[in-house]
Amino acid sequence: MRQRSQNINKELTPNLDTYGILCALSKKKSLAGVELGVSILIEVRNLTKIYGQHRAIDNINFTIDAGEVVGFLGPNGAGKTTTMNIMTGFIAATSGDVTINGVDIVAEPELAKANIGYLPDTPPVYGDMRISEYLNFVADIKGIRKGRADTIKHVMDAVRISDMGKRLIKNLSRGYKQRVGLAQAMLGNPKVIIMDEPTIGLDPKQIIDMREVIKNLGKKHTVILSSHILQEVSAVCDRVLIINRGKIVAAGTPEGLSESLTKGASKMQVRVKGEREQIQKALVEFSAITDTSMESGLEPGTVDLLLSGEEGADIREAIFRCMSKNNFPILLMKPTEMTLEEIFLSLTESERGGIPA
Repeated sequence: MRQRSQNINKELTPNLDTYGILCALSKKKSLAGVELGVSILIEVRNLTKIYGQHRAIDNINFTIDAGEVVGFLGPNGAGKTTTMNIMTGFIAATSGDVTINGVDIVAEPELAKANIGYLPDTPPVYGDMRISEYLNFVADIKGIRKGRADTIKHVMDAVRISDMGKRLIKNLSRGYKQRVGLAQAMLGNPKVIIMDEPTIGLDPKQIIDMREVIKNLGKKHTVILSSHILQEVSAVCDRVLIINRGKIVAAGTPEGLSESLTKGASKMQVRVKGEREQIQKALVEFSAITDTSMESGLEPGTVDLLLSGEEGADIREAIFRCMSKNNFPILLMKPTEMTLEEIFLSLTESERGGIPA
């Protein structure tokens, strides 16, 4: 049976070594994964990949818990796709280890891959097949026998292509090809869904639809998606891993990363009703406010301020006293938080790395 599986795999390699990655071949009754009773589902240890003199990824480490939706964020060429290809068993690492649900991807590849559904940046679909034919084909490779029709219907419903089963894949738009690719990744109910740039090339409506599908996937699967689109990661992910030049430079929630990068700073965003020159003169009298920037407010007759104090100081009371003394109504006052875009730029534009992952 193992020889037969190897022969099947050799015959089905036009796209990616395609289903060696996407499917653990045959006999899934014993390959549903190892129940560990712990929350860590994916562990990457000391992972390095070298091409000639170039380190595509350099000794990276991270873990992903069951049920997380994690964004793998980085500029083009940062190492996102290389890392995903190693995690799915498509290419070998130069050094390091990847375990999926406690199973080493190199030592026991079929068992590890049984836990993975993979959507690469180019969907691994066959244009001359109809959608229903293609999904039945993938179900054959994944060894899905019992309840196959219901399983295929479920994934088609999940990606919203249930009424398109007879359509030829080559006639589909990029967005619908992505959906078919995601449907094949979901077949077999893998614990982990990995997607490489899932919304690249889609129009705005298709992007919104795909994000909604990803959010729904996160209710039943651990989801990892790579992207260089900040809004995408912010919209759907619980946690972010930021990679730059082959290294993980930060890991955490966007809120947590913002807090780490602004730690010790005391900055307040304030909107005040009044004249710019008079407000500026009033601020000079309060030494607790050490730095001021201002611009015309979004509301008529207002000024927007960014005010800073000494490291660790709470300047809210000083701001209130200053504005109250001079009869300037405060319309808005809140601490500043870095956006995901600001975090990303801060970490990837610096040559000295960032926050330890």
